[in-house]
Amino acid sequence: MQKLAKREEQIMQAVWTLEKAVIKEIIQELPEPKPHYNSVATMVKILEEKGFLAHDTIGNIYQYYPAVSKEEYQKHAMKDIVSQYFDNSYPRMLAFFAKEEKISEDELNDIIDIIKSNKK
Repeated sequence: MQKLAKREEQIMQAVWTLEKAVIKEIIQELPEPKPHYNSVATMVKILEEKGFLAHDTIGNIYQYYPAVSKEEYQKHAMKDIVSQYFDNSYPRMLAFFAKEEKISEDELNDIIDIIKSNKK
């Protein structure tokens, strides 16, 4: 699976949120400054070619929907981050966030509980 560029990822976030959308609806979900309609249409076509989006035809309008779930992409993106920045070590990644105070003690305990419940 390919890594998405920033704007491609924003478009996918919009489509994952909306579940099905035409170009104008996608644009409404994007952050300011809003890109031009043709720019979004081009990127949507590229995302479709990459296999991230698919479409239904309703009259002469294309309604797009995700061909890759958000969860699938998250797994792929996290594997890349852990590989590139943490030497394939999830404990190192968690330690980094703990040191940076991005995870509270309660959140770490929640993570431990999740790990324990998955082992059962």
